[in-house]
Amino acid sequence: MKVIFGTDAIKFPLTGIGRYAFELANHLAGSPEISELLYLRGKTLSTHIPIAKEAHSSAEGIKHFLKKNRLASEFYRITAPWFKTNVLRKHKDAIYHGPNFYLPPKVGRCVVTFHDLSVFTLPQCHPPERVRYMRKELLQTVRRAEIFLTDSDFTRSELINYFNLPESQVYTAKLACSRDYRPYSYFEATETLRKYNLSFKNYTLFIGSIEPRKNISTLLTAYNRLPLSLRQRVPLVISGFKGWNSDDLHKRFMKGEREGWLRYLGFTPYADLPALYAGATTFIFPSIYEGFGLPVLEAMASGTPVVCSNSSSLPEVVGDVALMCDALDVETLTTLIIKSLEDDPWRLWAGEHGIQRASQFSWERCASETITAYKQVI
Repeated sequence: MKVIFGTDAIKFPLTGIGRYAFELANHLAGSPEISELLYLRGKTLSTHIPIAKEAHSSAEGIKHFLKKNRLASEFYRITAPWFKTNVLRKHKDAIYHGPNFYLPPKVGRCVVTFHDLSVFTLPQCHPPERVRYMRKELLQTVRRAEIFLTDSDFTRSELINYFNLPESQVYTAKLACSRDYRPYSYFEATETLRKYNLSFKNYTLFIGSIEPRKNISTLLTAYNRLPLSLRQRVPLVISGFKGWNSDDLHKRFMKGEREGWLRYLGFTPYADLPALYAGATTFIFPSIYEGFGLPVLEAMASGTPVVCSNSSSLPEVVGDVALMCDALDVETLTTLIIKSLEDDPWRLWAGEHGIQRASQFSWERCASETITAYKQVI
């Protein structure tokens, strides 16, 4: 089996989809069922997985120009996929896998990964320009793909129902987290935590982009209902890029910081994340919608108890290990946060069972399930 794997998503900073593409590419490389594996980045084929490194200023300048100039952006949108098509036409014996929603035109034997359908089902949680662009492109992808992959059974069902696809055309390959995520001792975590002026097992944590879909507003409201002494003793730490429509949230972050119960770290380097997860008392993730929910898996693998919403794919990931409530239920979320901080027997149980739960997800399994989908391509 010859496979060409798209690697455009593997770029700095390596966030959700980029990490999926990177980990899957690495684990596909070790499969005896794939005789030849090539990587397509832009219009360049390579036998090596690209390294996600910070872009040079010139490249960033071009990217910024394309974002700001609608005509240039539209020209790039139309022409870039055809460059891929010209490359792939020379490898008609290969299966092409687009791991980030998109497929170029007029390419046979192709597989695509849909990570979620939020631009269709939850458009209010995205900038209008993104919704218009992605809807247009994804409708094209649906027509082009032979086989679809999703990160969860929830997204698989959503994809089948929304586009009226045959069940035999859509496969689930569940994600995993890096082995870097594991329980840390006080001594292992302290050096990293000291950089952020944090104390081991003395803060709660949210990690994710700062945008409406993550439901951080509800988290802040719920946390603000905790007694001030408890909030100050166990502050809420938030890590993530400033995303779309988040100015009001950042004002609330500053207010929480002034009151001594919140810390906003901004973007946290990947090397620091395992210690940050493992050092937290509780991981809180009240997201409105996820295609999988990798942060809750990373928290469980770290031995950190989880409080999360019961929306979309999250119950599928956490099983019965996390405390869950409706995403917008502020009162119950407050109650669950307090329980996660004060119920020591539950904390011990959740930590141990979270590690066991997380061990059921592996990149080896994800690669195996992906190859099963490849085999369905005619």
